[in-house]
Amino acid sequence: MVGEVLCLLQSNNVTAKSGDAMNDRPSLRLSATLLLVGQLLFIVVTQFHADGPANDHPVVFAEYARSDTWKVVHVGQFAAMAILLAGLIVLFFALDARTGIAKWSARFGVASAVAAFALYAVLQAVDGVALKQAVDAWVSAPDAEKAARFANAETMRWLEWGVRSYQNFALGLALLLFGSAVVRTASTPRAIGYLIGLSGLVYLAQGWVGETEGFSQTHTMAIVLAFVLDLAWMIWLLIVAIRMPDSERAISPS
Repeated sequence: MVGEVLCLLQSNNVTAKSGDAMNDRPSLRLSATLLLVGQLLFIVVTQFHADGPANDHPVVFAEYARSDTWKVVHVGQFAAMAILLAGLIVLFFALDARTGIAKWSARFGVASAVAAFALYAVLQAVDGVALKQAVDAWVSAPDAEKAARFANAETMRWLEWGVRSYQNFALGLALLLFGSAVVRTASTPRAIGYLIGLSGLVYLAQGWVGETEGFSQTHTMAIVLAFVLDLAWMIWLLIVAIRMPDSERAISPS
């Protein structure tokens, strides 16, 4: 009986100290690993993407048409984003948010992450398939048809702008919500949550620039800044998860 009372008291004490949520160490390590692997894979794969002045369509479309790795790169980007967003969803379980703001922040964060993944699938269908077909058709078209084919390729490009911007909005919102949940989580430095939230704001800004300027230099700078912030909080989260002691919710009766 005494042992049961002590267990109950300790459980209540741990919950009281933890705020709105507690950490599940194995899930947190899995989440941090998936997030970091997904982000690193995305960065590496993107280095093989056909390059050029992205808003100079005649020049960049010709580069795209010459690309032999286009499909592989875009499938790789899709796989990397899937791994990264899976890490965010696992983070929901790792935080073990049961009450209060953390609970609802994490839940809406999952919904936003799912929306971000769905939009990214549409983005890769537009960019990885439709745009490539359009630029290939433009390059190989007879002179009389080139203007119409080029217009089709630009339409695909502008559609890509739109889908990309809203995917960034969804991802940015997911990061803001998860950042809010992490701030209220026991055993996790609040600074990680703030850094996740800052990363979310950069994605929101990236989405706004993308729909107004396209793939401009400002957009590129926002992408690089997002990569840097993502790597910072993901590495930090993984270090915290590795160092975190196993939770002890009860003590053995002596």
